Amino acid sequence: MVRGSELYWKPMSKKCSPWLKVGVLATSAALLSTTPALANQPETFASVDYFQGRQSVPIEVEMPTGGFGNIGSPIYQGACPATFQPIVQRIVGAKAMPNWGVLVERLDDRQVLYSHNENKFFIPASNAKIFTTAAALQRLGPNATVRSQPLRNWVMTTNKRSNNSYAELLLNTVGGPGAVKAAVAELGVNPQGFRVADGSGLSRNNAATPRSLVDTLQAMYRSSNSSLFVSSMPIAGQDGTLARRMKATTAQNNVFAKTGTLRGVRALSGYANTPAHGTVVFSILANDWSRSGDNLVRAIDQLVVQINNMGACD
Repeated sequence: MVRGSELYWKPMSKKCSPWLKVGVLATSAALLSTTPALANQPETFASVDYFQGRQSVPIEVEMPTGGFGNIGSPIYQGACPATFQPIVQRIVGAKAMPNWGVLVERLDDRQVLYSHNENKFFIPASNAKIFTTAAALQRLGPNATVRSQPLRNWVMTTNKRSNNSYAELLLNTVGGPGAVKAAVAELGVNPQGFRVADGSGLSRNNAATPRSLVDTLQAMYRSSNSSLFVSSMPIAGQDGTLARRMKATTAQNNVFAKTGTLRGVRALSGYANTPAHGTVVFSILANDWSRSGDNLVRAIDQLVVQINNMGACD
């Protein structure tokens, strides 16, 4: 349900209401119609209507080659939390498991559906923008103005398009890395679970556990800023940095998540509407310099599709 430009969120049951994804799409389209420009600076990014096919910010969107492998094979059928580990090992590879962190839990009761290295530190790449935008919304409020533009426009551009310049400006507006960390901690997230070096995630000195990202996503969903924050996430197969990923799968239009890309690093953290478990919150962090970026993206997308298809154990 959309009230004005805001989404109205209600606690999710195990069955996802169809208005959720429709509402997110509607709000995303409305908010993306205005892109803030950096005041008093040369405008390096043209003001853009994302849905008119024009592009203001270069986005590296990796399209996995070779489709989704053997997702239809028997090992992938009928997975539930108790049988999910073999699927993860099949997709990631047993030897690579130490380089991956995965956490999936239900939104409503926070039951953990799958966990692997949830408290291990990884380089989060642009998943650091989750902390930056959460802190900006908490400290400044959605109606704040930054450089003569509504904060909501900065948040949308930062997350949907993974704009690094906007993320750094938000970090500085909030008060720097320490202020971002403090604001996220005020949400109830353990400050020992993440390190903030910059706002964009370009620094390899950033660190985060899957647990810290899931906790931030959970807290923001329950906050007064939930509609804007969730709407700022790219939608699988639909827009932003996920526009070309997971198309023609059950994840398309059902996954709202922030991407992350550095050399040897790929990340995806966000929300998924699932038939069996309602809305789930997940974080997937991969730090594996031995594999190509395309390979890492393909594996992450396969995992997300399996998360979306995860059933209930009998």
